Amino acid sequence: MDVRRRTVKPVEAPLKPGKLHHHDVANIPSAAAGPLHLHLANASSIVVFFSSVYYLLSRWREKIRTGAPLQVIAPSEMVAIAGLVGSFVWFFGLDFVQSLILRPSPDMWAEDEADKIEEVILKDDSRKSLCGQELEDCSPVQPAVHLKPKMVDPIPKEKVIETILESSPEDEEIINSVVAGTTASYSLESKLGDCRRAAAIRREALQRTTGRSLSGLPLDGFDYQSILGQCCEMPVGYVQIPVGIAGPLKLDGRVYSVPMATTEGCLVASANRGCKAIAMSGGATSVVLRDGMTRAPVVRFGTAKRAADLKFFLESPANFETIAGVFNSSSRFGRLQSIKCAIAGKNMYMRFSCSTGDAMGMNMVSKGVQNVLDFLQKDFPDMDVMGISGNFCSDKKPAAVNWIEGRGKSVVCEAIIKGDIVRKVLKTSVNSLVELNMLKNLAGSAMAGALGGFNAQASNIVTAVYIATGQDPAQNVESSNCITMMEAVNNGEDLHVSVTMPSIEVGTVGGGTQLASQSACLNLLGVKGASKETPGSNSRQLACIVAGTVLAAELSLMSALATGQLVNSHMKYNRSAKDVTKASS
Repeated sequence: MDVRRRTVKPVEAPLKPGKLHHHDVANIPSAAAGPLHLHLANASSIVVFFSSVYYLLSRWREKIRTGAPLQVIAPSEMVAIAGLVGSFVWFFGLDFVQSLILRPSPDMWAEDEADKIEEVILKDDSRKSLCGQELEDCSPVQPAVHLKPKMVDPIPKEKVIETILESSPEDEEIINSVVAGTTASYSLESKLGDCRRAAAIRREALQRTTGRSLSGLPLDGFDYQSILGQCCEMPVGYVQIPVGIAGPLKLDGRVYSVPMATTEGCLVASANRGCKAIAMSGGATSVVLRDGMTRAPVVRFGTAKRAADLKFFLESPANFETIAGVFNSSSRFGRLQSIKCAIAGKNMYMRFSCSTGDAMGMNMVSKGVQNVLDFLQKDFPDMDVMGISGNFCSDKKPAAVNWIEGRGKSVVCEAIIKGDIVRKVLKTSVNSLVELNMLKNLAGSAMAGALGGFNAQASNIVTAVYIATGQDPAQNVESSNCITMMEAVNNGEDLHVSVTMPSIEVGTVGGGTQLASQSACLNLLGVKGASKETPGSNSRQLACIVAGTVLAAELSLMSALATGQLVNSHMKYNRSAKDVTKASS
């Protein structure tokens, strides 16, 4: 099936003998520009253009100064206007002027008529198939959608108009039905039974509907079956993010190579320098202070007194064992730790906290909370459940409750950096780091009214490690809560540095951790999957690695700031003179 698409630049019709126009000559390369008089004509048009502009501006300025009406045009001014228009048309070409006046709709499809311009695809166009890559092995059952570009004579890149596609009748019928809206895009996986083929068809339908190419978004090389019903709906490809390695990070007597997925230059290098300083000083140590995921439903009563009755019931030690039994029945690993209640009028918020093994635990705690709500409904039939989450949790939002009470893993990580290492590796002094940390991370953040942001770049590290290891990137909001402390020790010779992070939310099972790339990064750290010996130890170890990497990055960035090298480093490593567009193509 042939599908012709109109793009931005039309291909000019072949020149007929004896009908050479001035704007056609202007498009010919300079090596074959033609007779000398054509060059002189072009030069004359430029002179006429600027002369006319100068004369008209001078005349109009004189009229404004003397108060003469601008609408009264003298013969000399009419000649200048005619020269301006004529030189403009001569220099830029009649087709260009017509395109400005009679611009066609971008959604218009070109008709296949003998007297119209033949539209062809770029000889070196990377989009040769449905999804930007060859679909040679889509499925052993269903045939792949093969797209073959029409072979044409070589032409300049800028004169490519149309993509001509050929696909199997069955796939073409499905694509058309998706475009027409008779088949829901989200149902392709269930209807076809082939996730790869469904993504390819959805992608082509999207391109036809929007008129936009997705040639730069890869499709091949990804297991779409692995994300079905778990990670992402209606996929049309995947985004590539480079993964760098920082380390070795010496933490708690072990050595880690930390994967970081980022597009920010200098970030991995900065963390790497901090890891070097920590390792040369004997390593860092970490402690998990708390481990509990939270969920806080909101319920409403007819009166504030009834809401208070439920609050007293839930916070009574005599009732906790019963409620914990109901909560724990929903999971093998979920264990209720505490319930904290808050009242706003006749509305009550219950913040449940529970351990979740090696999973991050949002779904686990939600199931347990639902069981408790169903149980409470028997003794409090007038309780109206407004929502399973009332934002008192608080998930993916800056909140003081997470900063104070903690959420997920609460970790503190510390190290003593020797004075000579501070001078030789970090290129600064202990006193400079201590003073800058006080002025920037403590006083400066307080001046800004920061909430959990008493650090230099904790969110940089948290997000990079989260993406690499399959965590929920949106949870970097509360997971980046961090206070960085620096103090001179050993008679002012050495530096004690620590980071305290009360709400690191990580898991080593579930969600994106089971994807191939993310699973490989977890395996590199030695925390892949669930711990069989001690449930929850892998996720706690991952939280400590996150805190340790933040510690290293805080050291390095603060040192760069103390020595005034931040801008120079980014100019050297974070700005490339290479033509990225050409490199990517």
